[in-house]
Amino acid sequence: MAGIKNASDRQYNGKPTMTHKPHHIWMEQCEAARTIKSRFGVTAAFEYLVGEKLINFTQAAADHPDFARELPRFVSEVRCLFTADEIAIHLARLERTQNEIATDVVADGDIIEEEEEEELFPESPAAAAERIRRFTLIKELLTAVTRRKVKGFGFRSAY
Repeated sequence: MAGIKNASDRQYNGKPTMTHKPHHIWMEQCEAARTIKSRFGVTAAFEYLVGEKLINFTQAAADHPDFARELPRFVSEVRCLFTADEIAIHLARLERTQNEIATDVVADGDIIEEEEEEELFPESPAAAAERIRRFTLIKELLTAVTRRKVKGFGFRSAY
C-alpha cells in the first residue's frame, strides 16, 4: 500500500492502526501476569495469562503465521512463570469451567433454558467445539514433558 512505511502503519477501514509484533504482545502480557501474581496471587495471574491471553493468542495463531511462530515461546514463558503443580491445578479448574460451559450448549444450538436468560448471544456448537479444541491444545502444550539432551546421557525430562 502506498504511504505505508512499515508493518505498524497498517490501515483498517481506511484508518491507521498500530499493530504490535506478536513477541511484544506476549512479553507484555507475561510481565502483566507477574505483577498480577505478586499483587493478587497465582489464581488471578493464571486466569489472566492462560484463561484469557494465551487462549486468544492461540486463536490468532490459527490464522496468522507470525503468531503461530511465537506460540512456543509464549508457552515456554508461561511454563517459567508457574510451577508444574500450579499449572496442573489451575488447568484443572479452567477445564471444569470449560466443561460447565460446554454442557450449556446442546447439539442443535439451543441453550439450556436457565442459561438463556444469562446469555444474550449464546455460543454456537461449532464455536464451543473450537473453544474446547484451543483449550485442549493449550493444556497439552503446558503439560507436555520437555525432553532435552544431556551430554552423554541422551534425553531426560526437564521436570
